[in-house]
Amino acid sequence: MNIDLNFYWRLFLRRLPVMMFFILGCAGLGVITAMKLPATWSTSARLLVEDPQISQVQTFETNAVEQLDIIQQKLLTRATLIDIASRFDVYEDIRTLEPDEVVERMQKNTRIRRSAGRNQATTMLISFEGRSGQVVSDVVNEYVTLALEESVENRAVRAENTQEFFDQEVEGLGRELDLQSAAIALFKSENAEALPEDQSYRFSRQTLLQERLARLEQDRTTAQAQRREIVKIYETTGRVDQNADQRRRTPEQDQLVVARAELEHSRSLYSETHPQVIRRKALVARLEAIVAAQLESLSGDEEPAEGRRSPEEALLDATLTEVDGRLAYIDSSIATVADELAGLRLSITQSSTNESQLEKLERDYENIQTRYAAAIGNQNTARINARIEATAQGQRITAIENATVPQVPTGPNRVKIAVFGTMIGFMLAGAYFVLLEVLNRTVRHPSELLSRFNVTPITVIPYMESRSRRFFRRAGLVTATLVVLTCVPLGLWYIDANYLPLELVVQKGLARLGLG
Repeated sequence: MNIDLNFYWRLFLRRLPVMMFFILGCAGLGVITAMKLPATWSTSARLLVEDPQISQVQTFETNAVEQLDIIQQKLLTRATLIDIASRFDVYEDIRTLEPDEVVERMQKNTRIRRSAGRNQATTMLISFEGRSGQVVSDVVNEYVTLALEESVENRAVRAENTQEFFDQEVEGLGRELDLQSAAIALFKSENAEALPEDQSYRFSRQTLLQERLARLEQDRTTAQAQRREIVKIYETTGRVDQNADQRRRTPEQDQLVVARAELEHSRSLYSETHPQVIRRKALVARLEAIVAAQLESLSGDEEPAEGRRSPEEALLDATLTEVDGRLAYIDSSIATVADELAGLRLSITQSSTNESQLEKLERDYENIQTRYAAAIGNQNTARINARIEATAQGQRITAIENATVPQVPTGPNRVKIAVFGTMIGFMLAGAYFVLLEVLNRTVRHPSELLSRFNVTPITVIPYMESRSRRFFRRAGLVTATLVVLTCVPLGLWYIDANYLPLELVVQKGLARLGLG
């Protein structure tokens, strides 16, 4: 496709006045704005997070980046920004500004950057841009002062609150420990007869009593059989013992021998205060009295008088009395053993229930004790950390570079603003030229016949312009160009001088476009 440069050159010249309007207008706005914008000053300060001089146990410690982030958020709070702007008259018209606008400007002019990384120091750079060097220096130094105070106060308050928390925790857990210990002691006192630690003794005692009960039952059966045998022999023979003729001793003497042997046997098993020992002592005393009376009666060699009981009857009564006494003792022992066995069975049953309750109480006690020990350790650690913070030997933030009053303004970049405005003008002029070409659908060149209609013209007759028309066309083009070159600067001057400063116009326009 062939491009007719001469054709487009003529189009360029024809549209030059409007394009010059865009170029001159934007370039003029850029240049005037760059020249009239007030000088801005900027300074900065650098903070460093230092490692602790004494190692601390991390009970409340926050990492350096998080600590700097907290400080940054507190520096940029609404109250802080308004207070700083008011105290240092950061803006000349601050008395007429709304608080929200002051906060917005302060946040826009404040720059806070943090740097941190592995094997790198953690730092914070605070900078501010304002209308004078003294103002920006005062503002940045105030930021640094607030940051350092916030760091010290924050760490001190954290250490104090942590220590206070663990003091309360230790005190509360101590009370819980005492209450739980009292609950365990009360439970044991109320269930002293059915505690699980005595369960093995109860089982062994139950076995022993069961064996003893069996022996007593056997002894009772034997004694009952013996009593029946004695009565039967007496009723049959009239004597207590069939071998009485062959004996030289009385039955009481034989019973006395047996009773003394049983007494010695009982003494070897039980104490002197045991019921069985006491009963056997009484039996021995009674038999000794009977034997003494018999010996006294036999020594007189007197026949029994009429109406007196014979020796066989007396012997029978004594023997039956002894057997009945033994049976009474056996029955009493059986009742005592049975009562004790019943109590043991109840204690064994209750002990199983008490064991689970006591285990729960003791488990809760151990849990509280574990928490108490951990709280004691944390309390000691918190006290050490509080002492470290009080002596400023922990992690801290220091200012390694304070803000100074700048001697040279840092902005605005006037050349950059002027060049940017000129570039915008050229872009608008080029967009205007291209837009007209896109919207214009008329056929103005032979090549357009071929491209649009696929028709190749045989010949082309050009438009024949008269000399006078050519003169007026060129004069009008020159005049329009001169008018644009003259009126655009004058119009910009008039607007800047009588209506609104152009730098404000540019700032409002950029703000509406979201670029300000």
